[in-house]
Amino acid sequence: MITPTWTAPDTIGALSTTRENGVSKAPFNSFNVGFHVGDDEQAVQANRTALTRQLPSPAVWLNQVHSADVVVVDERVDIHSVSSADALYTRLKQQPLAIMTADCLPVLLCSTSGDEVAAVHGGWRGLAKGILANTLSKFKAEPADIIAWFGPAIGALQFEVGQDVKDCFCDQNQIHQHAFTAQGEKYLADIYLLAKQQLSQLGVVGIYGAEYCTYSQPSLFFSYRRDGQTGRMASLIWRK
Repeated sequence: MITPTWTAPDTIGALSTTRENGVSKAPFNSFNVGFHVGDDEQAVQANRTALTRQLPSPAVWLNQVHSADVVVVDERVDIHSVSSADALYTRLKQQPLAIMTADCLPVLLCSTSGDEVAAVHGGWRGLAKGILANTLSKFKAEPADIIAWFGPAIGALQFEVGQDVKDCFCDQNQIHQHAFTAQGEKYLADIYLLAKQQLSQLGVVGIYGAEYCTYSQPSLFFSYRRDGQTGRMASLIWRK
């Protein structure tokens, strides 16, 4: 497990899994938590059960669809139902929020007061559609009083995209030009920088993480870009 290094209050719990110490067989070896990737369901459930032992209660999961939709988890939500969305927000205590990734950017958010938390699946499509802005809009805290941690994602030297992706971001804000490096007819995109630019533009100051590359660290992380059929890691946050 990876524990975020950030300035979150002591009342906030957070972690990100690696691919290590699970029971799934290749190519999902070994700590795959995604039911949707073709892995043996009993193995996935065993991995999720092991993960739950590290949590105060079972997590809320999503059917992630690269949208900008945010689910607000409150007393009325059935945590066992799986909504199609790409971010979770809650003020409930001891209710972990989980998102899965295997190159996309996991973003964990909390207020400096520790009263609010959110978990975001930051694929490039979701970022372009405004998933970060939509998630921040659920917070009662002002953006300056929200801090973010970027979990393991594909690094800036490995994420090759086309002109369409570059245009999608740069047409929204020219600051995003700095997140793309030309490589022949393609570009290398820095998904960490894109998300940091968006959060900064929204008023978030405390941004941490961005320390890993899922593609170039195969012993630690699943990578869809690298392997195609592969497992998923989870990043989770909760109020203690």
